[in-house]
Amino acid sequence: MSQPGPDDEPTEPHGSLRPTSARALTTCAVVGLVLGWGIHPLMVRVGGRAPLVSWSQALALVLVALIMSFLAWHTWQTVQVRGERLEPHQAVNRLVLARACALGGTLVGAGYVGYAVSWLGDDSQYADRWILRALVAAVAGAVVALASLALERACRTDGGRPQA
Repeated sequence: MSQPGPDDEPTEPHGSLRPTSARALTTCAVVGLVLGWGIHPLMVRVGGRAPLVSWSQALALVLVALIMSFLAWHTWQTVQVRGERLEPHQAVNRLVLARACALGGTLVGAGYVGYAVSWLGDDSQYADRWILRALVAAVAGAVVALASLALERACRTDGGRPQA
């Protein structure tokens, strides 16, 4: 094995980053549905009452969805429309944020769907209230996931390869 000489130029690392896979999103959705559906009967059995779904939970997800939507739009305008390049650390940060929020939004959104389903047929006076709030939170979680996938797409340059 030879030692690198002073004339040897270090090669830039080459790698690829693939878009968030449908398999990962599907896995998160299935896990979220099962956990959301199972938490209601489990908490009733263990603690005597089901967890409450407040409007603040749903509104927090709406806020995250709005932030991710704005960031996706802004990145799209910067990279795709105006043809500007992001700083490498910005591109990496946005890609990591996009992937995390896509998976997290899918998991949480499906979890709220599962929780809403667990209330169907329940005689409780609060069932309709929890179903509505859980479905609003589920829609917001889905928007978080979709906006995150749009942000991931907006970061792509050079013929579809990620910038970072």
